Amino acid sequence: MNLRYTTARARQRGLSFIGVIFIGVLAVATFAIGGQSVPIFLEYQAIRKATLKASKDGSTVADIRASFDRAGAIDNISSISGKDLEITKRGDKTVVGFKYSREIELAGPAFLVYRFQYQTE
Repeated sequence: MNLRYTTARARQRGLSFIGVIFIGVLAVATFAIGGQSVPIFLEYQAIRKATLKASKDGSTVADIRASFDRAGAIDNISSISGKDLEITKRGDKTVVGFKYSREIELAGPAFLVYRFQYQTE
């Protein structure tokens, strides 16, 4: 009898209750962080698009900043503005770049920090 019991017990597969709870907590944390991260990455893509458009449309520093601010108003960009752009000349090309960071508060003193930087070619 004891041999049958251990053989049947050895064949059992699956998760324990603690395992299910752990996986559930992990899934909730992943969705919570992902839900806050998606808008940050969408805004980054909008900033890149506005930077490329501004670098192509503008011929002076003021034109580039104004073009970026117009695109920022349309795309609801709040992380940076035209004054935050780094505008330089390389030969006959105007290079526009930016650096900024965004934070997501996790719990207590813990934060998830995203640092973005980009430069047009």
